[in-house]
Formats: sequence, structure tokens, C-alpha cells
Amino acid sequence: MSQKWFLYHSSEDPFAFPVGEGALKIRLFVQAGQQISCKVIHSDRYDSPGREIPLIMDRVGSAGAYEIHEAIITTDMKRVRYLFYVENKTGEYLWYGERGISENRERAGSFQYAYFHRNVALELPSWISDAITYQIYPGSYNQGTLQGITEKTPYLQELGITVIYMTPIFESPSEHKYNTTDYYKVDPGFGDMDGLKELVSQAHQHGIKVVLDAVFNHSGDTFFAFKDVMEKGENSAYKDWFFIDSYPVTQSPSPNFETFGKAEIHMPKLNMDHPAAADYMIDVAKYWVREVGIDGWRLDVANEVNPLFWARFRRELKAEYPELLLIGEIMHASGPWLRGDQFDGTMNYVLRDAMLEFYAEQTTGPVRFMEQVLHQEALYNDQANSAMFQLIGSHDTLRFLTACKLGGRGWDRESTAERRMRLAVFFQLTYIGIPMIYYGDEVGMEGATDPHCRRPMIWQESGQNSGLLEWYRQLISLRMSHEVLRKGSFCPWFTDEARNVLGYVRQNGPEKMGLIINNSPNSYQLELSPYCTDKNVLTDLLTGLYFENTDKLFVQIEPFGCLMLY
Repeated sequence: MSQKWFLYHSSEDPFAFPVGEGALKIRLFVQAGQQISCKVIHSDRYDSPGREIPLIMDRVGSAGAYEIHEAIITTDMKRVRYLFYVENKTGEYLWYGERGISENRERAGSFQYAYFHRNVALELPSWISDAITYQIYPGSYNQGTLQGITEKTPYLQELGITVIYMTPIFESPSEHKYNTTDYYKVDPGFGDMDGLKELVSQAHQHGIKVVLDAVFNHSGDTFFAFKDVMEKGENSAYKDWFFIDSYPVTQSPSPNFETFGKAEIHMPKLNMDHPAAADYMIDVAKYWVREVGIDGWRLDVANEVNPLFWARFRRELKAEYPELLLIGEIMHASGPWLRGDQFDGTMNYVLRDAMLEFYAEQTTGPVRFMEQVLHQEALYNDQANSAMFQLIGSHDTLRFLTACKLGGRGWDRESTAERRMRLAVFFQLTYIGIPMIYYGDEVGMEGATDPHCRRPMIWQESGQNSGLLEWYRQLISLRMSHEVLRKGSFCPWFTDEARNVLGYVRQNGPEKMGLIINNSPNSYQLELSPYCTDKNVLTDLLTGLYFENTDKLFVQIEPFGCLMLY
């Protein structure tokens, strides 16, 4: 056999992971462009070799240099031995197991998934499939107070929001509140404990969950423990709560202690390896759940905190509050934090980067965009993908509409900016995971990065983009009306690089929905292969138009338009 191909698999998450009782998803990366078909050959670990059963793997799609193939193995014994058989169209084949690639089955060896232990990755809050998150920067929302936010819960309910996520509200001398003074006190500028309880109560009455922001990577320099170290030096009982290089502790001309970021002297880094410091912060997290009834934590700079702390954090909080949502702020690929022992999901900035390139900047086409989507999806197990905050902007980024106006093809990029943003919102609200809307995006707010992206919310109707607001309402309503958009899998349908058009399918059991996006200034008639065969007519849920669904599906799509075929 002269032909050899690149193949990759590992018998651990995210290449092998339980997806239900007695069900194991297997994921294989295969060299792109070779037209390879794949089978996983599996049996109970204790069966005699040769008793394995072949199972055809589905080709999910291309992620650039590699293709993704998947299959679900079912077993009553909770243990699996398996290997792969791959073949191209000319009949050339290879075996692939834990010993590598071989023309000989026995020499390839077998992968082992020794036992299906109780899978903590499956233990997600029951409510996340219905979640639509709305991020609020409290000082810029309504009167800059918790009471002001409470007064707007009817507005959020009408929009279709089911989760409020607020950046830090605890006492701090700064405007952004990420340098905490007192973790047990609401900042007086926002209100007090009673005001927070009222906000949570009103939100819950409107069917809205509340997620708060916790900063456990660093504190403020006015935090009692750091002040004690500043005053007492080596004699402080809290000196090991931080990373002090020498004594006495000084902040200028440069700090002699570790900080957040580049010498942010007002944000000393916390040592979560220290038992007392860890105990303190875990008690803080439990306190606000117990006393106020919040529904989750978003955890700041989570990737710079020892993972052992997060494992303990999850274990202890989930033991008392199993429905609590835990979201880590990680602005890069976050697979190691999403294996079921730390976070439910993270803020998906990797997906946002792909959306910026395709919709706002238009520096990539639909093929590259779909490759990026599948690549980042393949980095995580299914449960983590379902719990990701899927955002197009936040308090740390420029507004998406601004990005669209700064980028895009052609001389009239500003005139097409809103339509390209609408396409991005369409994708965001028809994709897997938890859509996260940054306050004001729904009314067309603009702004470069901090502080411009944190400007006060526009409440005057004359200053709002009413058409964009209605677009958000319509898409959220459709997502909530169709379970396939909340719980279905994601699968590429087609990409048309020349036309800058793409399509994908959401599927939940027998239910399917086809989504098409035209990211170009031209209208097109597309001839497509049907994605479902059990319907003679498909309806575009956005417009009510009908399309005949025969052996060929013909659709008309407007410039910068989209279709939701059901």
C-alpha cells in the first residue's frame, strides 16, 4: 500500500465523550481532499478480537486541512474497544488504532474507552437550551443603578431575553468595578443588597435568570487583605493571598507584586492556591446564590486562575446548586476548561473572530467561515458547545455595527453595514449555544473599543434603530418557537464561494430547518440539493413565502438576505 493519509484521534474528550446513557460520540480528523470514507469498528472491551461491529461514520464537514467524521457508539456495558477503517474511492485502505496507522488490522491496535463513568459534562443547567442572554454594563444602562435595570425588565421580556448578565456590581473605586474592594457589598453607586434582591425577584417573575460577574483572578488594592499586606508587610496574615516579590510592598515606580495585565497596580493578582484565599472566594460565590438567588456566575480572567481551584469551585457550588450556570471568560480556545470539571461554557470570542471576518470585514468567504465554525466546534464536546455564550460583541470589544462600517467590500460599505450586521445576528440566533446580546446592539448603538463601547444605553425612540430592534425580536421569537433552533445539531449544507452564499441545517430528531445567508449585494436564484425529503413545500419563516421542495430546490435570495426554510 503506497498511500498514507493524515488521521487523528485520541480516546479522550473532545474526540471521545459520552452523550447520553450508554452512548459514546467518536470524532475522527481525516486529511482533507482525499474523499475518504470512514468506519469505526467497535465491541465490548472484553470481547474476543474479531467480534467488532462496523459502524459508518458521518462526514460533518471540512475544517480546512482536515475533515471531521463522527459516529455514536451505543453499548449496554459502558466500555468500548474500537479502531478505524478508512478507504478511498479507488479501494486503497488503512487501519488506524492507538498504535498508529497500518495496512494490518492487528498492528494498528485498538483504542480503549475503558468505562463510562458518571459524566459531569452532561450535568448542565436544565434551562440553558432556552437561554437568550443580554449583557448589561450597569453604569451605562438605565440611570446607572440596579433599580434602573429592574424597571427595564418588561422591556427585556418583550425583547425575548431569558438571562441577564451584568458586569461587576460589587463595591469598587473604579467605573468598571473589576478591582473589587468588598466582595460582600453592592457598590453604593448601583444600590444595595435590597435593590439587588428586588432586581432578581422581578427578573424571575418575568422568566429571566440573572448571572453576575465574579473577579477571582485579582482584587482591588483597596481590598482588606491587600491593604493589610501594604500596612504590615511580611507580618500580614494575608501575604500569601497574593504574589509578593519583596517587602515592603510598593506600587511605584513599578509594583513589586504580580498584577492583572501589564502592571495594573490597582489590581493585585490573587493566589487561589492558598487554602484561605480559596475558601474566602468560594464562600463569596455561595453567599450571593444563597442570599439573593442568582442563577449563575461569569468568571473573569478564568484562564489565569489555577484550574484546580475551578475544579473545586464547580464541585462545591454544583453540589449545593446544580442548576447554577458557570461561564468562564476565556478569549481563546478553551477546551481544557470545558471537560466537565470546571465550566459549563465560556464566552466564545473565537467564533466572534470568524464572524467579524465574514460579516463585518468581509476579508474571508463562506468556505473559510464554515471551516472556522466547524474547527472551533470540534475543539469541544457537545455539552460545552451547547453552553457557550455566542457573542458578536461585549464591553471589551468595539460594537459590531461599528466594525461593519469600518470594514466590508466596496465603496458603499457604510450603506451595507446594517444589513451585514443583520446577517451576523441571524447566524448568532440560529446557531447552537447561548446567544449573548450586548446591550444597545439591538437598537443600533455604535462605538469603538473601551470606553466608547460602554456608552449609555439609548432609550429615546428617535435615537434607536427601530428596524434593527424588530429584527432582533423576530429572530428571538422564532428561536423560542422552534425547538430545532434551540436543541438541534448544526450541519453545513452548502457553500458558494463565488456568490458569497452559504447554507446550514439545524436538526433535532426528524425535525430539520434550512438556513441560507447571502453576504453579497447581489440577488441570486440558487439551485440546491434538498436537505429534507418529507415535505413537498418549504416555508420561509421570515417572509411567509413558499418554495417547492422537489428533487431540486430553487430559491430566490435578496441582496444581503437570508432564508429560514421550514
